Amino acid sequence: MNGRIFICNKHVESIKTDGITIFEDDFVYVGHIDNNENPGYLGHLMIDLKRHVPTLGDMTLNEAKAFGCIMARVSKALMISEKAEHIYSFVSGNTVPHLHMHVVPRYPDTPKQFWGPMSVREWPEAPLGGETEVKELCLRIKSYLETQGHE
Repeated sequence: MNGRIFICNKHVESIKTDGITIFEDDFVYVGHIDNNENPGYLGHLMIDLKRHVPTLGDMTLNEAKAFGCIMARVSKALMISEKAEHIYSFVSGNTVPHLHMHVVPRYPDTPKQFWGPMSVREWPEAPLGGETEVKELCLRIKSYLETQGHE
């Protein structure tokens, strides 16, 4: 599926994705990465800009403020709620021309050889989960953002 179409369909909930909407406003949408109903790395979140732009440099000032604020809030939520010890974030844009940022937690006791935004999931003891675990994590992050994530 074309990445732009996938992101658009995800925002209007015309396709099923893993978890639930964690946060949404006029500028951004936050949810768990979709693993096509396969177990996935718990806490790998996506922040999507709602407007169709391919890169960070294409955002308006208001979009950039919203994007940066939610990135900080979601990162803190992963650290407090999920006990992540480090947060990785990256924007690639090589295959999906719709701005989205990956936010990936690193959990305690992850061996150094598995440190890195893509390496953490290769650790044999990495926290993986299916739809139930992903939904529960999403609900915890959403609850944190609604009750404590406004600092």
